[in-house]
Amino acid sequence: MDARTGGSADVIRVLVVDDEPIAADAHAAYVRRLEGFAVAAVAHDGQGTLHALKDAQTAGAPIQLILLDMNLPDLHGLDVSRRIRSAGYGVDIIAITAVRELAIVRGAVSAGIVQYLIKPFTYAAFAEKMANYRQFRRQLETTGAKASQQDVDSAFASLRTPGETPLPKGLKEDTLAAVVGLLRGSTGPVSATETMEALGMSRVTARRYLEFLAESSRAHRGSRYGTGGRPESEYRWIG
Repeated sequence: MDARTGGSADVIRVLVVDDEPIAADAHAAYVRRLEGFAVAAVAHDGQGTLHALKDAQTAGAPIQLILLDMNLPDLHGLDVSRRIRSAGYGVDIIAITAVRELAIVRGAVSAGIVQYLIKPFTYAAFAEKMANYRQFRRQLETTGAKASQQDVDSAFASLRTPGETPLPKGLKEDTLAAVVGLLRGSTGPVSATETMEALGMSRVTARRYLEFLAESSRAHRGSRYGTGGRPESEYRWIG
């Protein structure tokens, strides 16, 4: 097990589960590169996963997220998920697996798995899924005891990448990816004018893509006041 943990209450404690030590180490290294996440433990089979959850709970530092391989030497990932739910652990699960069978994917949904990431994948794809998950948690945590339909829709929309959200007519996947890349790589909010200049598109087009990301809860829209006193919208990537 890996005892490394974060020092902030906002840090999401992660249990990495994979039967292949090299893959487990790689996924743990990916987690450590992400702000707001910490590796709480690493397990290589189903029983080890259940023991790690119990140990963390007993120590008063419960695990909040499991990165779960489906093909484990003693238990299938779906069986592990069901046992976790039966035991009453309030932990989220992201399946990280090479399994592509539709029956398994459906089973993952019914077992309460919130995300499904197919191997092999790049660090960028992994970081995207984790950022989506973190935003999902944030939105649920800031919602009151009773959620509105908009609260629920917004939280679940945050689990999807922009490409998974149906694009309005006239928007293109490659252009959207470029705008997302610009926002993610920026150290601060970006305006439509700055997007236009960076990506070589019209200001109207830039604003359409930025507004789409804001409306689908992928970016935060704010106001910026220039020297002329007129406010201009600015957009910051969430997560």
